[in-house]
Amino acid sequence: MTSTAQAYTPPDTLLGAALAPLDWTRAVSLAVVFSLLTALAAQIVIPIGPVPITGSTFAVLLTGALLGSRLGAMAMIAYLFEGVVGLPFFYHGHSGFAHILGPTGGYLIAFPAAAFITGAFAENGWDKRFLTAAAAMAAGSTVILLAGWAWFAVLMNTDLLAAFKVSVAPHIVGDIIKIILAAAVLPTGWALLKRKASQK
Repeated sequence: MTSTAQAYTPPDTLLGAALAPLDWTRAVSLAVVFSLLTALAAQIVIPIGPVPITGSTFAVLLTGALLGSRLGAMAMIAYLFEGVVGLPFFYHGHSGFAHILGPTGGYLIAFPAAAFITGAFAENGWDKRFLTAAAAMAAGSTVILLAGWAWFAVLMNTDLLAAFKVSVAPHIVGDIIKIILAAAVLPTGWALLKRKASQK
């Protein structure tokens, strides 16, 4: 009989290839580690109004690309759970369910979906070239921005254009920079991994 530890199939991603073989214990540990990295990235804050620029979206996209769809989404669910139960993991050390209901709630709720989508593209080889890696991360970033935009408009009871000017427009340049940085990491990592394998 196949054990639970042996039953886990690692995703075809950079981290999955680098750390193979993975069992469920190591996989769950990775999800927890990346949830903590996301919490750390969330403390990088540029205050620009009710929706600040933070490093968390960079961590979300990279988590999905490195861990794959299921494990990446699991890491983001763990991050949200950790913040909701009281750990100071949201930006500026915020926590609690009330924060999810605030102006940034739409972005936060979209984190698991964004990680899943980015991870799904990565599992299909999109992370091996810069342009496709950037496209995969742009898809994940778009999910976050759309969810944040919609929630902000509802919460503030304002029209979509006014909400866009506050909740999306100031973040576009920053998100492009995050996507470029994250997308550059992946092909470089694959090249290093391939070089290391060829030297064995």
